[in-house]
Amino acid sequence: MTLTSWRAAGVAFLAGALAALAMPPLHWLPLAVLGIVAFVWLWDTAPGPKSALLRGWAWGTGHFAVGSYWIVEAFFVPPADFALLGPPIVVGLAALLGFFPGMAAGAAKWVARRWPSSGGRYCRLLLLAIAWTIAEWLRGHLFTGYSWNPLGHVWAFATPLLQGAALFGVYGLGLLTFMILAAPAAGWRASLLALIVVGAAGFAGQAAMTPIEAPSGPLVRIVQPNTLQAEKWRPELRAQHMAKLVEMSRRPGFDGLAAVIWPETAPPFIVEPGSAALEYMATAVPPDGYLLTGAARGTRNREDGVWNSLLVIDGTGKIVATYDKVHLVPLGEYIPFHKQLAPVAGFIGRGSFEVGESRATLDVPRLPSFSPIICYEVIFPAAVTGPGARPRWLLNVTNDAWFGLSSGPYQHLASARLRAVEEGLPMLRAANTGVSAVIDAHGRVLAALDMQQEGVIDHAIPPARGPTPYGRWGDGALMVLLMLAVALLVALSRYTSTEKTNNSKP
Repeated sequence: MTLTSWRAAGVAFLAGALAALAMPPLHWLPLAVLGIVAFVWLWDTAPGPKSALLRGWAWGTGHFAVGSYWIVEAFFVPPADFALLGPPIVVGLAALLGFFPGMAAGAAKWVARRWPSSGGRYCRLLLLAIAWTIAEWLRGHLFTGYSWNPLGHVWAFATPLLQGAALFGVYGLGLLTFMILAAPAAGWRASLLALIVVGAAGFAGQAAMTPIEAPSGPLVRIVQPNTLQAEKWRPELRAQHMAKLVEMSRRPGFDGLAAVIWPETAPPFIVEPGSAALEYMATAVPPDGYLLTGAARGTRNREDGVWNSLLVIDGTGKIVATYDKVHLVPLGEYIPFHKQLAPVAGFIGRGSFEVGESRATLDVPRLPSFSPIICYEVIFPAAVTGPGARPRWLLNVTNDAWFGLSSGPYQHLASARLRAVEEGLPMLRAANTGVSAVIDAHGRVLAALDMQQEGVIDHAIPPARGPTPYGRWGDGALMVLLMLAVALLVALSRYTSTEKTNNSKP
């Protein structure tokens, strides 16, 4: 069966959109199988690299339009001055991101036409999986990167199946996932083999997961205030918001805590050294403990700029440690050349945060060392710990109130879980409106507050695992997997070529 170019593009768009429904929070895995099999079939029937690229781009556009639709929610948060820009921006982003699956399809087709011995059905799937993985890695790195919903996230409903990320990261997990989901395109034997591989991976993952240990680390409290984004920055509500944060922090059990954790930009104002607000914030510090809070940080000289930061505050109101966000959201938190564009700032939004100097591992007395990760930063593999000694845990503060009850916050949580698996480190996550969570070093959610719930989580910091292969070598581990895949592709193609030669003999 052949399709005209535009009909094929329409089918590709629909298949990509359906495949996105396998991502959190729906986890409709059969649609991922359908979507990836359609991707392979459309690639297989494409007459050339350009046609394959167009079909792959259409598939990707549908996939990212559905997978990232939640971004539009932010444009409708009151006062919603730029609401009309939301839909075209989301569609435009999907069209740009669609070029990554498109490039994978086009490049794989180009290779297949110039390497005839790669024509076996298993070879074609492996070739496509390699190209897909390289394109997915590029999507996470080019132009500051957008590593949202990599293919490996389809297994987020089954924690044992995420454990492969400890070996090769989520991109390596994506390579194996592509092969498994695409298996029906190669026939029933490949499908049966894929089911066996999934079962074996599940058993191996479960065996690798140590039993959940009784709490023994320092006890901390995560505060989820559930403050609506439309109300968060209203000047007349600042005192009310702060009083709520402090009251929740000081609920029964306060005296036994090592730290209280507030979400990203929890104080509804810019925090400066020596500010009177720090004295009030110190009332949320437990005895001999700390307040770990996301905050907009400024200096006494406002011309220096403002940073999206994590502050460690002691009982005297002193800021004893700081981390400034390094990976800002383009156009959301960071406007390129914003200082040069200051005269026209009114036309380009509310302004821009300054970029932090580097990742950090913070080491303060009476707490295990930790690496802070602010919101968006948690989606990037191999980029969540600071230089130097390995931290004992990860701290993710975020404000997903911008995105309401959409799929975005749940997909954000999936990224946090994958970073814990990759690094072999537990993660504590404080979100303004959810999902706040305690995640162990295997990616298991030990405690959580769901979306739009107000409350606190009191929990000991879970133990760390030993360094994982991916935690040690980062994307070097992924490169090893890709080289093994290429070597297997060469071996399969030679075997296929030999079989064809033998079968052609009289």
